[in-house]
Amino acid sequence: MGGLAQFWQQGDALSHLVALALLAMSMASWFVILWKAALLWRATRRVPAGIAAYWGAASASEAAAATQAADPDGLSSLMADTAARLARPDTAHRWQSHEDRVTRELREALQAAQRRLQAGHVLLASVGSTAPFVGLFGTVWGIYHALTAIAASGQISVDKVAGPVGETLIMTAAGLAVAIPAVLAYNALSKRARRVQGALEGFAHDLQRLLATRPVV
Repeated sequence: MGGLAQFWQQGDALSHLVALALLAMSMASWFVILWKAALLWRATRRVPAGIAAYWGAASASEAAAATQAADPDGLSSLMADTAARLARPDTAHRWQSHEDRVTRELREALQAAQRRLQAGHVLLASVGSTAPFVGLFGTVWGIYHALTAIAASGQISVDKVAGPVGETLIMTAAGLAVAIPAVLAYNALSKRARRVQGALEGFAHDLQRLLATRPVV
């Protein structure tokens, strides 16, 4: 902590800006990591339960409500609600075939669920790829700033250079400390999201086959 405090005291406005940027990136990535980990942990249990509840319902009219009860997050119920709407006669779409309407609306419901599953992944990927370079930039600028200050003081020696230059390496370590959790979380969360997405795609495909062949009232 002493080296970090001394680096902060010796740094200029740009060094402080880089440090604050890394702090903001770390806070944002950890917020996304914790939020998405909780969401996907629930989804891996609730989505299969919601799909099973839909097919296990006593009637088509009860299927959407059963899915919503089993999956309160609404990932599988997005398509169950769409299926319930598609099962009702709709004179507003006389110009469009029923099969085309089923395909389009189920695709839109699936895409909405996928957007929720993938939310925050771009931020994690961005932090993982840019944080090391932000930290490296802070280190390079800190070394330049430290060497300029030493040269201006006229006291150039190994011990005078090693201390300030060594302290600037904190920025490189900070960049890696921000990037590594973001990259690991991105890979782990993406794998779990793909698993849930596969279940939803299968559900959408089954609903499409059911509704395209015969509207369920």
